Amino acid sequence: MLRCTRWKWQAVIIATGIFGSGTGVVSQTVEFTDTTLQNGLRVIIAEDHVAPVISIAVNYDVGSRNERRGLTGFAHLFEHMMFEGSENVGDGEHFLLIANNGGDVNGTTDKDRTLYFERLPSNQLDLGLFLEADRMASLDITQENLDNQRQAVQEERRLRIDNQPYGHTFETIDELAYSNFAYSHSTIGSMTDLTAATVVDIASFFRTYYAPNNAVLALVGDIDAEVALEKVQQYFGRIPRQPEPPTVDLTELPQTEERRASYDDPLARLARIDVAYHIPESLTADHDALSVLATILSSGRSSRLYQAIVRDTQLGVNVGVFAVSNRGPSLFRLVGIATPGADLGALETAIYNQIERIKVEPVEDWELAKARNGARRSFVSSLGSSLQRAITLSRYALFYDDPSLINSRAERVGAVSAEDLRRVASTYLNETNRSVIITVPRPAGAQTDQVPGQENF
Repeated sequence: MLRCTRWKWQAVIIATGIFGSGTGVVSQTVEFTDTTLQNGLRVIIAEDHVAPVISIAVNYDVGSRNERRGLTGFAHLFEHMMFEGSENVGDGEHFLLIANNGGDVNGTTDKDRTLYFERLPSNQLDLGLFLEADRMASLDITQENLDNQRQAVQEERRLRIDNQPYGHTFETIDELAYSNFAYSHSTIGSMTDLTAATVVDIASFFRTYYAPNNAVLALVGDIDAEVALEKVQQYFGRIPRQPEPPTVDLTELPQTEERRASYDDPLARLARIDVAYHIPESLTADHDALSVLATILSSGRSSRLYQAIVRDTQLGVNVGVFAVSNRGPSLFRLVGIATPGADLGALETAIYNQIERIKVEPVEDWELAKARNGARRSFVSSLGSSLQRAITLSRYALFYDDPSLINSRAERVGAVSAEDLRRVASTYLNETNRSVIITVPRPAGAQTDQVPGQENF
């Protein structure tokens, strides 16, 4: 073992009184170890004896951003392939073994990582570690498994994208906003690329990215940390290190003019406006401020955009704002759903007017306090289970090489000031830095104006 350090995790839970504005604070301290095995696998272990449960999260440093042109969709495909059997586990048995022993299991893929996780009774630690290690070491990559999961992904695309209102809009906003291929293409990938993929392509992808030195394993629950680490070494220590994967260039050239597109959606019932601004990556001071700003603009019925657009002018039936938390260049996203018959130009102008207010008018103290406390509460609540802590610890270790960030995340958000909000709004939320898509309901068979690049869908 190359490295072992011990940290304390401190959660601050914000409790706001029903009849007052005061906040109470409850602190909880959890110790965790941070160890790197000789083969490069980083292992984070935290004891939590509240319930006889363990949670395992394995985060691999591979997402759609690692894909190349003509070979997209592989990261998400592997989320499916990893349940298709390995040297000692048959096709579909991973699910069955977890379920039959009182647990649950799943996986997710995004632009920056692929995550696998399970929750089990604490007496099933060996089972969980064995299953994760076996598929890391010896995934069963066959033509039959590839064909089966390729069909599953294609069906998932039809369900989640092709047959959903605004499904193509969701994909296209990234294509429009990003110039760098790493973040511009869809995580689910091109069906043309997946259809053309061979077993050789898939095996090469697995050897490149599914290696102990390209992953973080976090284990949280009713365990003894030293015993758990010995078991991790027992199951994973035999897996050989692989060459480091190629690095990804995430450089995003500054945007110098507004980008606009329109899309006729036969599945949509209401018109929609999507706006995206380029912003810095997650866990920067500016991103923290933009996250709080998103809350002020759209969180709840007292938020600025809800008041202006839904209640006062009735230009829209709903509005949402969020700061995308990418590991690299991110987006500040606004979505407005128009009231039937509403003037879309007026709706768009109303959205921009609220952004401009932030730049010139100080945010009210109550607004800022509400947003900061809400953001802090949301973060702390997200760590309420052993699984959520395991996922967060592994993510911070993988993305930022520092799982101890879990200590400071809530307080970072709580330190955002009114001047911070004014500054980030003025810096990033400008016309030349935004991309806009107007989605209009259109019956199937009617004349359409497709967004450039739509032919790939």
